[in-house]
Order: sequence, then structure tokens, then C-alpha cells
Amino acid sequence: MIEGPYFVLTVVGVLGTGLVAGVFCAFSTFVMKGLAALPPAQGVAAMQAINVTALMPAFMVVFIGSAALCAVIAVVTFVLWPEDGTVELLLGSALYLFGCFGVTIAANVPRNNRLAGMEPGTPEAVAYWPAYVSEWSMWNHVRTVAAAGGTVSYLLALT
Repeated sequence: MIEGPYFVLTVVGVLGTGLVAGVFCAFSTFVMKGLAALPPAQGVAAMQAINVTALMPAFMVVFIGSAALCAVIAVVTFVLWPEDGTVELLLGSALYLFGCFGVTIAANVPRNNRLAGMEPGTPEAVAYWPAYVSEWSMWNHVRTVAAAGGTVSYLLALT
């Protein structure tokens, strides 16, 4: 069983990846569906406001902090190569770093940036909104599963 500071790192990793998975799960299960039900101009304006608010420290500390922690866990695991939990720790780190953090950077952020450059009521924004909701949501499902998978993997490393 993992012990000492390594145990604490992993428990904090469980907490961070689990919190992020929960946020993304909320978006996948009801937030985006609620926004999609609004008239496009209202949905665009609401999502633009959400995207600005998401950059505040409350979420960013958890999201980026979890990525940093997952990187630390991966490096420490490679260096120490513990007898127990090695595969689970490396898998949990990879799932979060690539499937959650990486997908955010590669797929969700570019869509957010494009949406941010639009005026909510313009024909361009109204035309883009359905594609944005569909594509952003699909990638959000991927991040949700990856973050939750990272959480489960870290939990398994603790057993």
C-alpha cells in the first residue's frame, strides 16, 4: 500500500480529479442542455459569461492544480517505481493530463475563444451556436470520462 507523503499526494489527486470530473459532469448532464434550450443569442451570451467566470481562481486552482499534481505524481512514480499502484498511478495521471487537461486545451478552449469573439445576436453567432454546443459537449464528455477515470485509477492505487 502507498504510504507517507506519496499517500497524501494520491489522496489530493483523488480529490482534485474528482472535483473536476464533477464540474464537467454537470455541464454534460444539464448545463449545456439548458443553454441549448435557450434562444441562440441568449445561449451564446450565457456561455460567454460562464467562460469568463470559469477563468477565476476558484475553478482554475482546482483544474490547473490537479494537472500539476498529476504531473508530479507521474514523475514521482517513474522515479520511485513503487511496488504497489504503479500502473494505476501512471494511468490516472495520463487520463487526467491527456484526456482532461489536454482535451481542454486542444478542443474546448479553441471553441470558447471563437465564441468569445462573436456578438451574441449576430447571424454568425446564431449560426455557430448549434455546432458549438454539439462539438463542445462531445469533447466535454471525453474530459468528464477521463477525469473520472483518473479519479478511479488513483483510488485503485490506494487499495
